[in-house]
Amino acid sequence: MKKLVLLLSFFLTVSLVIAQESKAPTEAPKISLDGPYIAFSESAFDFGEITQGDKVEHVFQFENTGNKPLIISNVQTTCGCTAPQWPRTAIKPGEKGELKVVFNSRGKRGRQNKVITVISNASNNPERVKIVTSVLMPPVEGDTEG
Repeated sequence: MKKLVLLLSFFLTVSLVIAQESKAPTEAPKISLDGPYIAFSESAFDFGEITQGDKVEHVFQFENTGNKPLIISNVQTTCGCTAPQWPRTAIKPGEKGELKVVFNSRGKRGRQNKVITVISNASNNPERVKIVTSVLMPPVEGDTEG
């Protein structure tokens, strides 16, 4: 009889412990979005070292992962040295697009960090990407290293 009571109390204790376990999710929660959603394949790009006066460009790839057309109404930059080009037509759900950014380093030197803000009808509006670079002074004429 003692064995039976002990066995039943063991199963009862195990059952209570299992019932009290945390129901913490094992993966990120799925977000159900109604509308467009802009998803960039990268949030930043580093040009590395460039020489003052160089013009460099990078293309940021994105996708409309929402369920309605994505319309980019404007792209703002932190200064006139950064020029964006973006699609002017609607990006359908599942379609991809490109945001081209050209950086002109004329008159710049040192570390540069330029933020590009994408204004759209997306549920994650505004979305931001950035470019960074280190602008080096051009070599002085007649300066020879050897």
